[in-house]
Amino acid sequence: MQIIKYPDSQSLPALLRRPAPPDMSAVTASVLDILSDIREHGDKAVEKYTERFDKIKISDPKVSARELSAAGKKLDNKLKQAIEVAYQNIYKFHKEQVLTPRKISTMPGVACWRENRPIQRVGIYIPGGSAPLFSTVLMLGIPAQIAGCAEVVMCTPPAADGSIHPVIGYAARMCGIQTIYKTGGVQAIGAMAYGTAQIPAVDKIFGPGNSYVTLAKQLVSQQGIAIDMPAGPSEVLVVADESCTPAFVAADLLSQAEHGPDSQVVLVSTRSYVVEAVIKELHLQLEQLPRKEIAAQALRHSKAILVRQPKQAVQIINDYAPEHLILAVTDTQYYTDRVYNAGSVFIGHYTPESAGDYASGTNHTLPTAGFARTYSGVSVDSFVKKITYQEISRAGLQRLGPTIETMAEAEGLHAHRRAVSIRLQNSKSK
Repeated sequence: MQIIKYPDSQSLPALLRRPAPPDMSAVTASVLDILSDIREHGDKAVEKYTERFDKIKISDPKVSARELSAAGKKLDNKLKQAIEVAYQNIYKFHKEQVLTPRKISTMPGVACWRENRPIQRVGIYIPGGSAPLFSTVLMLGIPAQIAGCAEVVMCTPPAADGSIHPVIGYAARMCGIQTIYKTGGVQAIGAMAYGTAQIPAVDKIFGPGNSYVTLAKQLVSQQGIAIDMPAGPSEVLVVADESCTPAFVAADLLSQAEHGPDSQVVLVSTRSYVVEAVIKELHLQLEQLPRKEIAAQALRHSKAILVRQPKQAVQIINDYAPEHLILAVTDTQYYTDRVYNAGSVFIGHYTPESAGDYASGTNHTLPTAGFARTYSGVSVDSFVKKITYQEISRAGLQRLGPTIETMAEAEGLHAHRRAVSIRLQNSKSK
């Protein structure tokens, strides 16, 4: 990790800039071609790209009910029990996000309120491969279930034998997801965005993926298909003081670094010996990781920043707007009161970021690349629309009407004014 000592405020924007992405022009052209092909040729194009990229020919991509019900039989009980605990915690946390509508009387005879309505058909993309992200099935499937979405369509890449990973099937079944297709990559995003004879079009697409999948989501969002949020590489910022355990901090940094070579981790401390101790632990633990080469690449563009005061640490947090923020400090309240840009915050020495990734209850689908300045993580709200209602009585319109008439006339919208005045005149005649 690069060590930066006592940077001034003017240097922070450049210092906190994310690693520059590679030239994506060739990738963009390729993704656009695939999306266009799927839009024009549907299932034939999906089948072609599945054979090209996943090395298997699948003419009927839908997962059968029999295959789905058999998924649990292939898993050991310890894993199934862990998934059950995670499911219960995630469900409990997200269920509390559903609020009872409340009517507000803005003035006598004028009632306004807001109600949730689920997005009818949502699409979930779950990466497969050597590390099937079944935890993401829970993180997306549970809030969709609570929101009451009429249909949840899930796409995930097939294995070499044409099956989906059993743990993904098991988690999906637990979330009530029955419509699952064995297709991945850009072709999955295109199929859910445009619809094919076999794969239905959805109203909103959720889920992580590689740079091709991420770009495909961004491109279809420009064509009117809603997506969960812009996404980038994983990241974590850890603030550590003299009370921290360096081994804990190093483990947290590596837990994000192992995601991919483009991940970024940032350490901030007011104590130089803390930085030194954490970096020493980083080297020791790195050697023990199966994915150490990936983590090592991520560490090369990661930073340890030494600051003089907690106030400067807060400035760095809010300027960087991390996906994950860990507060390995004594005075956690000082930071939680002042942090306003972060995807999810992990407080204290015994709250690892991986708890939020899997089973504490919060959602791990979070804004990255600085989007935590303006975006929230996925929640039940991500799967609903909020419709406003109003109901006005005759007496209420008599009170409110003159205000509307005056404003409409000032804007030169006379039909707007007449929609009120015709009612007021009618009410006077009765």
